[in-house]
Amino acid sequence: MDIQVRVDSIHDARQIGLLAAIGLRCRPELWNRAETSGGKECRKLVFAPPVGARRCNVHLREDGAPNCRFALLFRDYLRADEAARREWGAFKRRLARSVPDLLDYGQIKAPATEILMIAAERWAAATGWQPPPGRSASRKSPAS
Repeated sequence: MDIQVRVDSIHDARQIGLLAAIGLRCRPELWNRAETSGGKECRKLVFAPPVGARRCNVHLREDGAPNCRFALLFRDYLRADEAARREWGAFKRRLARSVPDLLDYGQIKAPATEILMIAAERWAAATGWQPPPGRSASRKSPAS
């Protein structure tokens, strides 16, 4: 399971300390610190639960950044398209069974994700999908 937390900005030391205080550990891999989305390098932090706890990843991304939009579109498209959701799940299960190395898994999954996102972008255009407003949007005054 993945959880996205949208933040105003990434502050490594502060956010790593806050999440460590509740038992989450910052993932050390370089791909868990930055990603390219929409042709732009975007910062992020990824946290995992304590060893032995329920498996999940908590992604901190900057609200309004392309990688934040990407994650929300990915989620909403798979929620809306049952066939795509079923096929994506089957692909990931097959991949996880056959490729135990995390780096290899990610390198194989990346091009498949790009193909899925082409369909997601078409779906977004056809339906008028927009990412839900983030925290910063709700704090803006009507005059801003």
